[in-house]
Amino acid sequence: MNNNRLLLELEQAIRTINREVINPVIPELTIKGLCPVLKMAASARANYLKMLLELSTDTNDAQLTPDQIEKLQTLRVTYDECVAGAQALETAIQREYLDVKPG
Repeated sequence: MNNNRLLLELEQAIRTINREVINPVIPELTIKGLCPVLKMAASARANYLKMLLELSTDTNDAQLTPDQIEKLQTLRVTYDECVAGAQALETAIQREYLDVKPG
């Protein structure tokens, strides 16, 4: 068996297994139902960027305090997690691990 054929079969097995495992545990999705996830990611991004800009204005080129760094880091981690989750959901939909109904 050549490598290309093996890779195609592996890809199909990955798709089948992921669909069998993921699709049953996620309620049927709709575009409308996905909007809260997208809004959550957008809100986390807005909060992170807002804090970054506020800190840059407040510090006037001074170093950030440990408390400021901690607040900014918390917002960044929240943002990163929300974006990673939204991207993972998008990938699962693109690879047909999940069904999405119109509406």
